[in-house]
Amino acid sequence: MTAFTTEFTPVQSLLGGGLVGLAAVLLMALHGRIAGMTGILAGAFAPGGGWRLAFLAGAVAAPLLLVRLGGVAVDFSSPVPLGWTALSGLMVGIGVSYGGGCTSGHGVCGLARLSARSLVATLSFMLATGATVYATRHLAGGF
Repeated sequence: MTAFTTEFTPVQSLLGGGLVGLAAVLLMALHGRIAGMTGILAGAFAPGGGWRLAFLAGAVAAPLLLVRLGGVAVDFSSPVPLGWTALSGLMVGIGVSYGGGCTSGHGVCGLARLSARSLVATLSFMLATGATVYATRHLAGGF
């Protein structure tokens, strides 16, 4: 396997984060709903899930539109095999169930509402992420 490098993109990251924050604020202000992606996905096909389907469609269509109209090339390749990616997604889903929400729900929306539970959850996410990246890249000689 080849080494995986992460590009440092502060401007794009700041703009993307600002748009995520704006979407979360607008969803809360206009609909009284929290923009937790897992909760939105879970209720998308339930009765009354039309706004959730629209939100998810926008989350998929906006980057595709940016690539198409902006001429931005996005490399979607990953050094991680598809099976590991699927297993990781399953583990995240289990964690979301136990944690009472996902990173976007706790990290973006919960912290904005000054939720102590979301602060603990977000700190847990960040610590676990840091430990995982360190272990994968430095201890296991991985991706």
